[in-house]
Amino acid sequence: MKSFFKKIVIEILTWEARLVLARYQPKVVAVTGSVGKTSTKDALFAVIESEFRSRRSEKSFNGEIGVPLTILGLPNGWNNPFVWLSNIFNGFILCFFPKILQTKAIGFPEWLVLEIGADHPGDIENITKWLHPDAVVVTRMSEVPVHVEFFKSPEEVIKEKTFLVQALRDSGTLFLNADDKDVMSMRDAKRNTLLFTFGIEEPADFQSSNLEVTYEKLNGDNAPSGITFKVNYNGNSVPINVLGRFGRQHIYPALAALAFGQSLGLNTVSMADSLANYLPSPGRMRIIPGVKNTTIIDDSYNSSPVAVREALRTLGEIKTIGRKIAVLGDMLELGKYSVEEHKKAGKEVIGVAEILVTVGLRARDIAMGGLNNGMNERNIFQFDDSLGAGKYIEMMLEEGDIVLVKGSQGARMEKIVEEIMAEPDRASELLARQDPEWKNR
Repeated sequence: MKSFFKKIVIEILTWEARLVLARYQPKVVAVTGSVGKTSTKDALFAVIESEFRSRRSEKSFNGEIGVPLTILGLPNGWNNPFVWLSNIFNGFILCFFPKILQTKAIGFPEWLVLEIGADHPGDIENITKWLHPDAVVVTRMSEVPVHVEFFKSPEEVIKEKTFLVQALRDSGTLFLNADDKDVMSMRDAKRNTLLFTFGIEEPADFQSSNLEVTYEKLNGDNAPSGITFKVNYNGNSVPINVLGRFGRQHIYPALAALAFGQSLGLNTVSMADSLANYLPSPGRMRIIPGVKNTTIIDDSYNSSPVAVREALRTLGEIKTIGRKIAVLGDMLELGKYSVEEHKKAGKEVIGVAEILVTVGLRARDIAMGGLNNGMNERNIFQFDDSLGAGKYIEMMLEEGDIVLVKGSQGARMEKIVEEIMAEPDRASELLARQDPEWKNR
């Protein structure tokens, strides 16, 4: 019965979303990829929100129900049927009686920034039967993408993402990550459209250089505070200073956002200021002060092999007077690749962190990967759940330590961050999955 009700709700909300798109005709920029979708969506929104009436996908509303909700500007009803009925009613009003909601006075968004994901085959293909974006941004793929468990192969995941590129309007603009050969192969899916590339390593229209970690004085010591880098394009160069977050993971979204803004004729300096000041969604390589004058790199929102590799790379680049501690949870939905990829992650910890903490049954293979490649067994700690891990890590911490916390949603790694953060009363503001529906799980 619950499944039937969900199907009916999706059908009605999708129908309403299609009517709203036809009635108000907003421009749509859609973001897809296996890594960095939400951060890129947030960066795009940051550069256009002051110039256009805009709306973005909330959190990770990127599927068959999240996309219509974003278009309609409605909340997630979770398990409350009355909220879903209210959503259907308000969607109907928006379609046919907008004056009741004062939509005419306020103005429907001129731009919708939509995140489009795929958990199963057909997810994006079905959405693109009715959604035709004016711009598409493809972030990054992965040799072993998240959700690959539900696809025949990584190539099938790439094929699913390509449906969004094919759905791009003929007059639209395509933005591709030049550092990813699988992403660049998607340009063949939509010929004769305007194309911009962005990247760090390979030649691109918008390319970054001079990446450095920035530091600030904290209790007499230098504590990491963010990153700085330059964006080079069309013979110009603009510096970007980003506070409160780390890593190349935040360079790619900035590059994509600058490329997108340039295509709209926006001022580069203003965009750089917007990118310096916006905060990405919680759990995406954000810096959070920890107990005992420690630093937490909170990357607890989700995980995949390529994302773990990048997070560890960032941890390795940071200077600290204390220890580096990698806290890694299960990477879910990897199917037949799970054991091998978890062991690879453990190997990649070697030379980066002095201490490895794993959380979850699958993450035991991370510990095995570290142990098999020479990590001292006394520096490896294994836990079945995040609560037990958090309490132990809090006792273990020493002043100056830097702690990377990362894992898939099911590992609930945000509970560890809450346990070791200096201001746990700010958890609802700073951490991922703080809705009552998540907190009660």
